[in-house]
Amino acid sequence: MCARFLSSQFVGKFFIFLCFVVAASGAVFAQGAGYWHTSGNQIIDSGGHTVRIAGVNWYGFETTDQVVHGLWAEDYHTILNTIKSNGYNAIRLPYSNQMVESPMVPSNISYANGSGAINTDLKGLNALQVMDKVVTAAGAAGLRVILDNHRSEAGNSAEANGLWYTGAYPESAWINDWKTVVNRYSTFKDASGNPTVIAVDLRNEPHLIANGSHTGACWTGDTTTGGCPTSNGSQNWAAAAQRAGNAVLSVNSKLLIMVEGIDCYKGDCDWWGGNLEGVSSHPITLNVANRLVYSAHDYGPNLFQQSWFNSSTSFSSLSAVWNKFWGYISANHTAPVLVGEFGTGNNASDIQSATPGSQGQWFQSLINFLQNNASLNWTYWALNGEDNNYDSTPQNSQKQSDLASIQSALGGGGGGGGTCSMTPAAPTGLTATAVSSSQINLSWTAVPPPSNCDIAYSVFRSRTSGFTPSSSNRIASGLPTPSFANTGLLPATKYYYKVEAVDAVGSSPASNQASATTQSNSGGFACHVVYTNVNQWNSGFQAAITIQNTGTVGITSWTLRWAFPNNQQITGLWNGSYTQSGRAVIVKNLSYNGSIPTGGSYGGMGFTANYSGTNGVPTSFSVNGVVCK
Repeated sequence: MCARFLSSQFVGKFFIFLCFVVAASGAVFAQGAGYWHTSGNQIIDSGGHTVRIAGVNWYGFETTDQVVHGLWAEDYHTILNTIKSNGYNAIRLPYSNQMVESPMVPSNISYANGSGAINTDLKGLNALQVMDKVVTAAGAAGLRVILDNHRSEAGNSAEANGLWYTGAYPESAWINDWKTVVNRYSTFKDASGNPTVIAVDLRNEPHLIANGSHTGACWTGDTTTGGCPTSNGSQNWAAAAQRAGNAVLSVNSKLLIMVEGIDCYKGDCDWWGGNLEGVSSHPITLNVANRLVYSAHDYGPNLFQQSWFNSSTSFSSLSAVWNKFWGYISANHTAPVLVGEFGTGNNASDIQSATPGSQGQWFQSLINFLQNNASLNWTYWALNGEDNNYDSTPQNSQKQSDLASIQSALGGGGGGGGTCSMTPAAPTGLTATAVSSSQINLSWTAVPPPSNCDIAYSVFRSRTSGFTPSSSNRIASGLPTPSFANTGLLPATKYYYKVEAVDAVGSSPASNQASATTQSNSGGFACHVVYTNVNQWNSGFQAAITIQNTGTVGITSWTLRWAFPNNQQITGLWNGSYTQSGRAVIVKNLSYNGSIPTGGSYGGMGFTANYSGTNGVPTSFSVNGVVCK
């Protein structure tokens, strides 16, 4: 499913969500002074005041036009002043490496409209010089700017290869261009001496699945790419972001460094740039402290029908998705989080709807989530209106009213429901019950959420009694209900568990400890594995694997193990999450293919691999610790 939606999800974005959101009224909030830094999950200005980034995306410099869109109809000063007057404090400004290295003189600019002369000071300027003017005017209007490296070659949407570089613009060019841009704009100040550019978004929407293959960006620890080690310099996005972030800080140590997620991690998929699960065990570390902000993108079912959009979708279920992929970072006070893109259309049903799984339900739920979690920052996609009516007339006043409700900073109200200000109590009544040789079910008493807070749960596991919960032993987060099924366990093994409740302020103390021992392999469990070499070439091959349940009990989850007889190394595996150490291979099921009924089989798994010498066939396989016959 990940490969399916990731190949098409952004075809529609450029047309569906391009709507001018600035309305005719809105509160103006005070802007943070000086450069900004981080403290826990908050962004702080130079005076020690909390700042909430509440902005809009204004794209165009990254396209083949090499200029922000809308200048064919309106003066850029008017646009920026209207943004500011409606309560926004920042703009995210995408650009391409091609624009930096080969700026052309844009032609898609008008110099007069019905009101008279416009954009006259842009005549004859190249794209970088036009950006200079836009950044200068943004600062004069009281806006801060986030520079966003959207893609390498000029074009629409994210880079199709999922990476931060291309053949024409390698990583060295990407980093050098960042240093050039940062050096250029570090001198841009407003009349009070405040810097205009306060942050850099290192790369827009890295993603692993590109053209159906796992060839894009991965995050350290991803089991579908062999662990995505930092030595994998061509794919490891976390390591590349660290290199680029440190390069930026070597030019200007006061900038915020924003790092987006990927799409899929350990077989678990979200939107492009939206999956930050890897941060839990492999966070980014920069040379300068208190500069890191993580960024995620989120969209509704109009863009793609994700599995979490269905007839049972609720605010709680969507909150669990957001907490799982990125909200936990802020909730655990690891670092600030920016929702760098989210957007919807102008039809009433796309803005408000009670229908489960609808676009309107998603948008209102996300607005409520941002209201209740005021430490989260955001920039709406997008300012642009792709027609000749581009002006300060609102496309939908209800949408702008919703966005205005989340513009205020921490402690400023946040929009209607108050602000979550208290950590939850510790969960009680935790019990653990072994239901098979590979599964233990947990349940506990629900924790009443503090006022204006949403509760989620994190589960921790160890094989040592009396352990201390930490990110290294957390096995689940963002759970909306007080229960969890822990699958893929070893038979006849004792496991210990603790649970914490989490809200926007932080985590509760840990619950009581509960333990259970998985059942032994007796009781009718049996299996057979069919291994087939589908294709073979000079130094590589493709294999398919079928797991057959020949026992008398159903399989609810599986862990397959084997050892290659020769020098074989997997390069990519589908429909499973794998690790390989030497010749030993472990493959676990994904969320959708763990069940194999009695007498049934699962044959959707396969892989490609390299080999040297002989490509021998493995002779012994085990499933859930049982040797297959």
